[in-house]
Amino acid sequence: MTPGRRLAGGAGPEHTRGVDIPALRWLEPPEGPAIELLDQTRLPVVEAVVTCRDVPSLVDAIRRLVVRGAPMLGVAGAFGVALAACRGDDVAAATEAIETARPTAVNLRWGARRALAAYREASASQDHEPERGAAQAVVALARSIAAQDAAASDAMAAYGLELVPPGARVLTHCNTGALVSGGAGTAFAVIMAAHRAGRLAQLWIDETRPLLQGARLTAYEARRAGLPHAVLADSAAASLMAAGQVDIVLTGADRIAADGSVANKIGTYALAVLARHHGVPFVVAAPVSTIDPDTPDGAAIEVEQRPAEEVTHVAGVPTAPAATAGYNPAFDVTPPALITAIVTERGVARPVGEGTLRVLVEGSSDCDGPLDAIYVERWGS
Repeated sequence: MTPGRRLAGGAGPEHTRGVDIPALRWLEPPEGPAIELLDQTRLPVVEAVVTCRDVPSLVDAIRRLVVRGAPMLGVAGAFGVALAACRGDDVAAATEAIETARPTAVNLRWGARRALAAYREASASQDHEPERGAAQAVVALARSIAAQDAAASDAMAAYGLELVPPGARVLTHCNTGALVSGGAGTAFAVIMAAHRAGRLAQLWIDETRPLLQGARLTAYEARRAGLPHAVLADSAAASLMAAGQVDIVLTGADRIAADGSVANKIGTYALAVLARHHGVPFVVAAPVSTIDPDTPDGAAIEVEQRPAEEVTHVAGVPTAPAATAGYNPAFDVTPPALITAIVTERGVARPVGEGTLRVLVEGSSDCDGPLDAIYVERWGS
């Protein structure tokens, strides 16, 4: 890991404009093979780069949330398999280690397994230096996944913009911007599109407990982009909606079950319940790769349980008495009945259910396919 450096001009998020280190970068020889990660656990005060030169270090980085967010985990998973292939490691074992690093985000497994399939296919077809040729094929596949994720981000922004009314006051949860994507993000990409179109009046950002990805990361990205924004405690969302200060809720997703149930950062379900009570549209933005047809419903989604210290401590400082137990699910599950629409790069599912999602997913297992609208229902249609 390279030494952390404070952002130019000071120590706080007000000094982050102009800093542009990608969330993930693949290093070719002689610097590599390696994966360079922007350490998201140290933002916004310090920008530090973690360099993973083998799969165990990448798995550790994924578990510690150095790299995070469903789409970016898919990219990281593919590059992790590429790293193993380039090193001459056991690629199948590396794939298993990567895809089990975090259990809920299906993109991690999706990216790693696609890379493994590419490796095996290339190995079988290479007559000369099969290992080298297969490794190059996996690197190319990983680069392709990253590029397609960027294109998907643009498409989601375009579709999602149609759902944002003029003068919108948007509430978002966790972090869904360029830190979690090859492009502008998922829900944050929609928010950025609304801002560019002059439709965004205010962005409300939940702190997002317990690791404060909203306060640390979304506010970091919002400030850099010049968005009008404010951070609020998660528990303040109810009074904000009751005061009529929220026009739409926009979140991302870590896994979407076949029936439309959405697993996302803990606290999302509470927002959906509040939104339904107050008549506020609740919209999820996620690429089609986040939809998992093999998971039938929300009850079948494995929810990651994280260390209790993330609840009983803040930035390593105890906030509860010693030996206090902690309950720390990383995600909760929102049922489809509470979701107004799901925005993907292929269109908008509305109403949300197995039928509309199946139309979006059908034929999309090949991510090289066109990013066309398969199913779109416009607001109010």
